[in-house]
This record gives sequence, C-alpha cells and structure tokens, in this order.
Amino acid sequence: MPVKTTCLGAFPKPDWLPIRDWFQVDEGMTDHGDDVTHQYTKVMEQGGDEIVAQLDKATVQAVQDQIECGIDTPTDGEQRRENYIHYQCRHLQGFDFTNLTKRVLRNGAYETSLPTIRGKIEPEGEHFLPRDWQIAQEASDRPIKITVPGPITIIDTTANDFYTNDKELAFDLARALNHEIKALAAAGCKYIQVDEPLFARKPEAALEYGIEALEMCFDGVDDSVTRAMHMCCGYPNKLDDEEYLKADPLSYFKIASALDNSIIQQVSIEDAHRHNDLALLDKFTKTTVIFGSIAIAKSKIETVEDVTARLKQALERIDADRLIAAPDCGLGFLTRELAMEKLKVMTTAAAAV
Repeated sequence: MPVKTTCLGAFPKPDWLPIRDWFQVDEGMTDHGDDVTHQYTKVMEQGGDEIVAQLDKATVQAVQDQIECGIDTPTDGEQRRENYIHYQCRHLQGFDFTNLTKRVLRNGAYETSLPTIRGKIEPEGEHFLPRDWQIAQEASDRPIKITVPGPITIIDTTANDFYTNDKELAFDLARALNHEIKALAAAGCKYIQVDEPLFARKPEAALEYGIEALEMCFDGVDDSVTRAMHMCCGYPNKLDDEEYLKADPLSYFKIASALDNSIIQQVSIEDAHRHNDLALLDKFTKTTVIFGSIAIAKSKIETVEDVTARLKQALERIDADRLIAAPDCGLGFLTRELAMEKLKVMTTAAAAV
C-alpha cells in the first residue's frame, strides 16, 4: 500500500486576501506582533459580509490546491487565521487583544507584542470551528482535518497577567478548547489535530502536565474521530534563515513514549528540515507517525528521489500503515506555487513507496 499523505495546517494565503500572516515580517514593521494583531482586528471588524465571503473563497481554493497535489487528508488551510494560535484565543474569554504585552519568545529566538491573559479562561460566544470545517468539507470529497493550538503552545505565545500557575492555566485552556473540539466533532469532523510545538521546547512541562492537558482537549470526543497532535521544533520569520534557534531534537526522545501511551492516535514530527535519528520511530509502538517529509522554511524544492529514500529509511523502523507523509509544519512561509511544487514531490514519493 502507498504511504498516505496529509498537511499540517496553514496553506499560503492569496494576495487578494486582506489578512497578513502574523509570523511573516514585512519591511517597515515597527513591531510585527502589534502591527499584525491590530490590523487583523480592524479588517475583521470592518469587513462585514465581504471579508467572510473572501475567507470562504480562500478556504475553498486552499482545499482544492491540496487535492490537486494529491493530499489524502487536506486541512482548511487556516485561511481565517492571522496565526494558528491567536485565532483560537480571540474566541475565549480572558484574552485582551487591544493592550498587548511585549515578550521574548522561543528561548530567546525573537521578541514581539502579544495578546494578554487578564482574566479566567472560558469559552466565549457561539461555536466557530464547525462552520470553518463545513466550508472546507463542502469543497472536498476527502475528509478535512481541522487544527487547534494546544494549551502549552498558547501559554508560550501569549502574555499572562492573571494566572500564577502554568499548570492551572493549561488545564483551563484545555477545558475551553475541549468545548470547541466537541462541537467540531459533533458537526462531523473526523480528523482533529492539536498543535503543541512547545512540547519540543519544554519537554519537562509536557511530561509534567502538558500531555494530560492535551488529552483533556479530547474529553468526550467520539472514538470515530482521529485524535492527532503536531510538534515541530520551531521556524524563523523568513525563508532560508539558517541562524534561527530551533528546539533540541532530543526532546522528541524524551516525550515519545509518553505520547505513545496517551490517547493520541497520530503524532506529527518534523524530519525534513533537520533529520532525526530514526531510532525515534522505535518508541512509537502503536501510534501512527506523521513524518515531516518536505521542509517548509527552505525555498529549495526536494527531489522525489530524496523524499522516497527517506521514507524508505523510515519504513525500516515502522509499518507502512502507521506512517503518513506530510510537510514538517504549515506552509504559510511559501508562495502558493512553491507550496504546490513541494507537495507534488511529496505525494509522488509517497505513492512510489
């Protein structure tokens, strides 16, 4: 059987969409976190029905592009999000998106201004992910996966001016996320992925309470839903930046067994940007591994031969029915054309294997 394929979340936004990706720095920005956050708020408040229609159109295009590339389980492309974390936080009580707080992130990798937690975290307003999924699913004859940021990653990508204990905050976030995830599952979404790249930065926190919080996100979700999680090692603000401070790849080894013994059925790891010691795959005895097979922060296009060779090496450690090829992370850094070229290389290699 060929190796199945998926994407992990973000897909390049079209030029005509008036929403900028938060993690992409434009020349002249004084503080990209402040600039992009306030710009997104303004566009969404003033755009009315027109911006909703534009976001729907962009979502359909992203789904169809992934299908054209041969992806078995596409995502909605995260077209509605200024980034995959803050979009979710805008739908939670306790977050202040007006008065931002400057913070240094990712173990000193960069500094920016962030939305701030100023009250207890709770769900707010009507459910929103079910509609996101429905618009994407209507454009596809394949199951659409929806992604949600995890508690530890939210904590590290916002500022906290209310909670005195990260574990308490993580569990409140998990309960609030679960409120939305259950609604998404009830609507019919069969693939739900919680993104926790901060597990690679903070493996001790992941082991102490992060995996428990991750499992809480899926409380009460039907067994027909595939529970996935993603953890890359971090990416820069621009393509081909080799100086960016990534997480220690040994973090994967520290938490792999604990994830394998959790309720999570699919674990996504990066491998293309920086190869792992494939002994890591031995630690996943029952979990499916979503294996990063194309780099998302490098403009160089991989060859089918190289991707095929690496997948074959992985298959020496794990059965084909527990290996899924994917990009290392979301594709938001790339142009649409470059993203599609890379995806076609990946799906060709997966089919060949």
